[in-house]
Amino acid sequence: ELPLVPDTARMPEAMLAMTSKHFGCTGVVSADGVLAGIITDGDLRRHMQGLLDHTAGEVMTRSPRTIAPDALAEAALAQMQDSKITSLFAVQGDRPRGILHIHDCLRAGMV
Repeated sequence: ELPLVPDTARMPEAMLAMTSKHFGCTGVVSADGVLAGIITDGDLRRHMQGLLDHTAGEVMTRSPRTIAPDALAEAALAQMQDSKITSLFAVQGDRPRGILHIHDCLRAGMV
């Protein structure tokens, strides 16, 4: 199950999704299911002042880096390394279909 919340979700709900899914991030989707952004630990730190009073849409990083579901894992790893990020959502038609974390690559012996 993907870590996803609607852009209207209050931050306590977004933080619960981040924690319960163990990816260290959560995707933020619009009302029509399009991936609109991502919330990472860095976003939480940048919005510490009054964090719990905000919505996911207010805190998220817009236009997150993504990859196609049929892309090779090597391409995903290269993109994560180049961008200095730890997770990539696989999207098809702007809708999240999966997520890859750098730990998945490590477990597969890619790094």
